[in-house]
Amino acid sequence: MNHKLISFLVFLILSINLASAVSVSNIQASTIFPGESTYVSITLENNLDDTVEKLSISLVLDKTPFITIGSSEKSIDELKENRQRNFEFQIKAPNDIKPGNYNIPYSILYNLNDQSEQKQGTFGITVDAKTELSFSGEVENNIVGEKGKVSLKIVNNGLADLRFVSVKLVPVGFTLTSPDEVYIGTVNSDDFETANFDVIFTGDNSKLSSIVNYRDFNNNVKSEVVDIPLNVYTREKALELGLIKKSYIWIYVIIVLAVLVLWFIYRKIKKRRRLNK
Repeated sequence: MNHKLISFLVFLILSINLASAVSVSNIQASTIFPGESTYVSITLENNLDDTVEKLSISLVLDKTPFITIGSSEKSIDELKENRQRNFEFQIKAPNDIKPGNYNIPYSILYNLNDQSEQKQGTFGITVDAKTELSFSGEVENNIVGEKGKVSLKIVNNGLADLRFVSVKLVPVGFTLTSPDEVYIGTVNSDDFETANFDVIFTGDNSKLSSIVNYRDFNNNVKSEVVDIPLNVYTREKALELGLIKKSYIWIYVIIVLAVLVLWFIYRKIKKRRRLNK
């Protein structure tokens, strides 16, 4: 075996040993919500039969939306062979961060046999979002016996979009003249969508009773039961409240008929006079 090959093998073995001297054996990072903080625990292990000195680990957050509460770097004087050491950081997400999965870089520095070594890597953390929904009901032509419309407005106050949203309506105080289920699709964060239903109101005790189905940020199937009382009036009450105006068509019909009758009588009298001459 020539000297160049031997030198290369020695260099390769030393490089492997140096690279594996300190490794990350465990990382624990909990899900975090916008505006909140969580702890990240990183365990380092010395895999060599030799002590490493001036060992430090730092989170490199410059190109991430996160910040640390307290120091972003932890260090110890030494880590003996085949030993482990746990380092804990507290990180915080901004209030306006978009939910999703993020990579956080870290850097490990240590001295081994008077040589400075560095190792870099990343770990993932999930930013979750709480579902915040609000509902309101609207009606059109809300008079008993009339064709009207019932609408459910869905407002997404959370930071994550809702997907596969559908609304199934249970008639209470009205009869549906359109399908009882409406597919909406996506309701974006800080936005709203409306499900509309055509109905005939049958009573003044109507209620918008519905089931809203959707998938949240984590793709979990969720359901919300919504019950909203609706203001529906009898025709008499609607007239009393001035919501509709009393119809005078029958009066106009009588007047028109009376004019026609008078015109007919006038024409007949005029014809008789002409014949008598």
